[in-house]
Amino acid sequence: MPARRHRSRTYKKKQVRTPGGRVARHYKEKRKGGAVCALCGRPLGGVPRISGGRIGSLPRSSRKPNRPFAGYFCVACSRRVLLEKVRA
Repeated sequence: MPARRHRSRTYKKKQVRTPGGRVARHYKEKRKGGAVCALCGRPLGGVPRISGGRIGSLPRSSRKPNRPFAGYFCVACSRRVLLEKVRA
């Protein structure tokens, strides 16, 4: 029985043949997907890709760019949303 933390789909499982001849299962944490824009789905620039989703361990100044809607919309979409808000 694997350890409790390995009993989820968070880990990739790989069968490995050991030098002794038996087959063991190795667990490796999956690489997390990067942050994407909520409107167009493009990857967000300036938002780091942290393994395990531990972005809170970074200093606040390096988590996302310093502009409105940063970390949620890409540059083009945030510009479009701001223009719509100003015009309305």
